[in-house]
Amino acid sequence: MTSHLVVIPTRRAHSNHAEVARTIGIDIISGRYAEGAKLPGDPELTVIFGVSRPVLRESVKTLVAKGLLSTKVRIGTVVRERAAWNMFDTDVLAWHLDVGIDMRFVRDLAEIRLAVEPRAAALAAIGRSEADLAELQRSMAWMRREAYDSVGFADADLALHLAVANASGNPFMRSIGGVIEAALRASFLLSAPAEERERDDTVLFHQQIVDAIAQQQPDVAEEAMKRVILDGLRHTGERTGPTGEPAGPPVRGKDNRDITT
Repeated sequence: MTSHLVVIPTRRAHSNHAEVARTIGIDIISGRYAEGAKLPGDPELTVIFGVSRPVLRESVKTLVAKGLLSTKVRIGTVVRERAAWNMFDTDVLAWHLDVGIDMRFVRDLAEIRLAVEPRAAALAAIGRSEADLAELQRSMAWMRREAYDSVGFADADLALHLAVANASGNPFMRSIGGVIEAALRASFLLSAPAEERERDDTVLFHQQIVDAIAQQQPDVAEEAMKRVILDGLRHTGERTGPTGEPAGPPVRGKDNRDITT
């Protein structure tokens, strides 16, 4: 598994300050400016980007608001630690896609999905409408029409998950799905089944979610959603622990061999 798995270029910004913010943001996410690093001073950056000082300052303000930078008197503009970045910001997510998604991003995304989507499936099973069921069935029919290695299969997968979030009736779950839609699509591209047999299993596991929601079985729907997320993570080559949860990177011994934990 390479460090940069999928690159999905996003559209260019429409204003000078937004484009400067985008360029610096991508440089931060790619590691060109490491956590704790100090950015060049205003005179140098204005020359690099060919913009005025007010435009540059507006760009920096944008990145400060997104958690990527901090400004300190007598110190300058410094890159903040990754934990401070607003990962639900649509620009920050888009810049990750520009740089390329690595396994850390995929694992982190799977963990937030495990915290939210199973509960969304359970709520959908409790309060779904006939219109919700029709949308879920349309998404399933779309998945069945698409080749397992196609963008269409990933888009159909995404549509089903967003339909579950919508059927949950919880506006926060709907919003999370909408905000991270592009990241989810990229994740589904990465986790697409490698073989036709795996594609059939993937379709079956998703159908189990829909069936549980239709039959108003919240516990079954919750477990079926967990299975789908963890199965997708397995397709990316990610390790999982004894309970199936993401296990993170392997622990290595002095001889650089993986240690089973």
